[in-house]
Amino acid sequence: GAGKTTLIKLLTKKLAPDSGFVRIGKNLEEAYFDQNRFILDPGKTLWQTLCDQGDHIWVRGSWRHVVAYLKDFLFTPEQAKSPVAALSGGEKNRLMLAKVLAQPSNFLLLDEPTDGLDPNQKRHIRGLIGQMGKKKTIMISTHLLDEAETVCNRIILINRGRIVADGTAGEIIKKVGAKNLEEAFCQLTTTEDEA
Repeated sequence: GAGKTTLIKLLTKKLAPDSGFVRIGKNLEEAYFDQNRFILDPGKTLWQTLCDQGDHIWVRGSWRHVVAYLKDFLFTPEQAKSPVAALSGGEKNRLMLAKVLAQPSNFLLLDEPTDGLDPNQKRHIRGLIGQMGKKKTIMISTHLLDEAETVCNRIILINRGRIVADGTAGEIIKKVGAKNLEEAFCQLTTTEDEA
């Protein structure tokens, strides 16, 4: 309820601002991962999902190339032939993330990208996002502060629609004298009534 998803919907123009304006650079092409909305055809295989000509995805070419890409998202070669309908919720999340990250966009908006994944999968996907962040601008909306601390080089903490901190994890932690980002967040967002 802090306003993270609302901010992303404003940036993707899925929501219009009540007041003020949102300015986005002219040369930014965005791709959006919405953890609450899987746009996947249950009848298609994983391979077909990534090679859909209508999606302008760069994962084209040989079976081996696509299978290698799917392996990055913890899928086996056998699963590449399986229908999307056979996937669990966490697997669909990983496939949708693979589909979004494969787009040639230079600005990726990821809303809760590791939701529904186990700790090992989260660590792996965070590593992939970190690698991709060296080449593209990635904005992540997450309530997992360890994820923000691990993956992000700039963190904006939002509470009730207002920015309460902006900087690196280290800067925010140091500014409030906390041990970690979670403690800093608690200090910055706890009201006198809640203390």
